[in-house]
Amino acid sequence: MWRKYTGGVTEKLPPCPECSSEYAYEMGALLVCPECGHEWSPSAEAAAGGGADEGVIRDSVGNVLADGDTVTVVKTLKVKGHPTGIKAGTKVRNIRLNPGGPDGHDIDCKVDGFGAMQLKSSVVKKA
Repeated sequence: MWRKYTGGVTEKLPPCPECSSEYAYEMGALLVCPECGHEWSPSAEAAAGGGADEGVIRDSVGNVLADGDTVTVVKTLKVKGHPTGIKAGTKVRNIRLNPGGPDGHDIDCKVDGFGAMQLKSSVVKKA
């Protein structure tokens, strides 16, 4: 189990929100999971843990998302039935938030060349 040393006090880092691995480590301002490769912001993790903004949907770096925002896909996504996936850097305009979406897919949108689909907020960044 990795721990963060902060000047005389050792604090335990939170587990990975994707795979629950306890071996997360810090890399700059982000926390990284060595098992699944997921990266997340510790401030977004603390905000997602509860509090006043429990119903707020945040992107992969912790920015608050709203209906009508434009987002950019941060990693290449495989799409069933298409030989190529959605490439990293693809802009998606006019998103609609859906907090109760299936399997964590909390964004409804239309992607050029693919049509209507649902995305997870953890794979997009506010543009």
